[in-house]
Amino acid sequence: MLEIEQKFRIPDQSQLLAQLEQIGAEQGATLDQEDYYFAHPSRNFVETDEALRIRRIGTENHITYKGPKRATVSKIRKEIELAFETGPEALAQLKEMLELLGFQPVRNVKKQRTPYSFHHEQRHFEITIDEVEGLGTFAEVETLAEEAELEQAEAAVIQLAEQLGLSSPIRTSYLGMLMQQAEDS
Repeated sequence: MLEIEQKFRIPDQSQLLAQLEQIGAEQGATLDQEDYYFAHPSRNFVETDEALRIRRIGTENHITYKGPKRATVSKIRKEIELAFETGPEALAQLKEMLELLGFQPVRNVKKQRTPYSFHHEQRHFEITIDEVEGLGTFAEVETLAEEAELEQAEAAVIQLAEQLGLSSPIRTSYLGMLMQQAEDS
């Protein structure tokens, strides 16, 4: 599956919340997430546009590989995510294992995420509002698709974002924004 996503900075979320209510999107529970990104020991993920992260969501843990972004308006990339044992001990053990294998910690990204689910024309969308520590508030509009339906899925994401009043998509990841911010200061 491919992840098709558009991200937007939102200075005032009240308008977006009203739009989400109007279309009937279902709000999920707000989650505290912390992402731990790692550099590969023999491959430069900045050059290959890949990412390896461990994500903590409450007590749940996931490891994720993100492939290179494709050159489109949206952020489209292969994503493989696997859950592993819950709790801080399992998280610490996987981080230690990756470091023993030569992976180096890059940076953490902390956020509070409120997800919304929306079904439209036989497609499931996830719209999230992210309060990212050190960056501000963002919205993401996302769906998953097989390669054969990629064009239709991307068009659907763009259309939904426009319907929600979101403009000027950002292709840079939160990690990339934080790294750029650190370089600029």
